[in-house]
Amino acid sequence: MSPRHFLTLRDLSKEELGYLIQRAIELKTMLRNGQRHEPLRGKTLGMIFEKASTRTRVSFETGMTQFGGASIFLSPRDTQLGRCEPIETSARVLSRMVDAIMIRTFEHSKVELFAEYSQVPVINALSDDYHPCQLLADIQTFTEYRGSIKGKKVVWVGDGNNMCNSYMEAAAQFDFELVVSGPENYDPPQALQKEFASHVSLERDLNKAVEGAHLIVTDVWASMGQEEEQAKRAKAFAEYQVTRELLDAAHEEVLFMHCLPAHRGEEISHDLLDDPRAVVWDEAENRLHAQKALLEFLMVGNH
Repeated sequence: MSPRHFLTLRDLSKEELGYLIQRAIELKTMLRNGQRHEPLRGKTLGMIFEKASTRTRVSFETGMTQFGGASIFLSPRDTQLGRCEPIETSARVLSRMVDAIMIRTFEHSKVELFAEYSQVPVINALSDDYHPCQLLADIQTFTEYRGSIKGKKVVWVGDGNNMCNSYMEAAAQFDFELVVSGPENYDPPQALQKEFASHVSLERDLNKAVEGAHLIVTDVWASMGQEEEQAKRAKAFAEYQVTRELLDAAHEEVLFMHCLPAHRGEEISHDLLDDPRAVVWDEAENRLHAQKALLEFLMVGNH
């Protein structure tokens, strides 16, 4: 039987994603109540990092520890993924030794190829094209504060990057309206715009875009690997900074999220993270709980 992978949100059904969100909330409550739950005792997660990370590494390692399992951190110095050793070979070998593998890398094709040859579940912990684990945490956070996100209006501000792509998938999977607001030449891929046209629209005017928004989300202007474009991007995105005043123009119960790290004074105003409508600290913590629900689902099934 082929393993289940989580490379994008489309790898799970709407029902399965809904289960994960509720399970994440349940696991969070269990942890805070001191209830021990170790469904992954004796199991090991292999963690391949070609991109640096704080939240991803800590949340996956901590999650495996709390579940009674173990994790192995593999940095670029520890592996030869796609260089001296073909990805297919790495996948075949590693998947015979561990029970699941998460990969944080650049090209999404690497994750897809690895999954194709892996005997165990593969989790995309971020690629240049998608960041599905972050979306689980974001939806969990919104659900905790406001209930179901179905039918709500979400505004993505800024670059049509991997986070934006995953938000477009989420709009269809969780059935909400997504408005993408950013400068020309930085739109999400045309193919995704066409695929998710029933749930996603573009609006250049940021003030117009946020009218009635229940959730506003943004990300850094220059992602990892784009540092040389910083000056150019800063100029292009200057009118797309999220501020307290922008939140005032949205729905009265609007929330603000950012996957972090954030650059104060660039994509957000210096004081935005101190606004009570900004729920980024809960959002960051929920990476732990959402990924625990995902690990449990992929490795041992529903509970």
